[in-house]
Amino acid sequence: MDETIERILTGTHTWAVVGLSENPARASHRVASFLQARGYRVIPVNPNASEILGEPAYPDLASVPDRVEVVDIFRRSEAAGRHVDEAIAIGARAVWMQLGVIDEAAAERARAAGLEVVMDRCPAIEYPRLRRSPSSSVGTGPIRRGARPQDG
Repeated sequence: MDETIERILTGTHTWAVVGLSENPARASHRVASFLQARGYRVIPVNPNASEILGEPAYPDLASVPDRVEVVDIFRRSEAAGRHVDEAIAIGARAVWMQLGVIDEAAAERARAAGLEVVMDRCPAIEYPRLRRSPSSSVGTGPIRRGARPQDG
């Protein structure tokens, strides 16, 4: 498994999902639900929704009041760069561009700003590989700072 992917999946907790759909049949909804079920906090970013998956939705990354670690982009490649720039502006740790989302120039800007970058990958596909990865000592979910045993 790619070390960047492993670091992001095991060392982060709060993901903003840009383009998260209210429609359960859409990939963005399924992936965000997958992440939630594994203990990640998912913050929906969708200007046309007020709440998705039980979380308040925000029109853009700048409107999110909480610290975002990973910006997961479910938008077309031509729109990804704007969201990568927003991720840089809010101080995210990483940008994850979903399957089919490729913007090399935006990825380079993010790396130059110190963000980790994953492109053309899906966390719902990569997450199960953690358990099979010889380098991984985790594989059971995100590392949550300050988690108590009962938080599971």
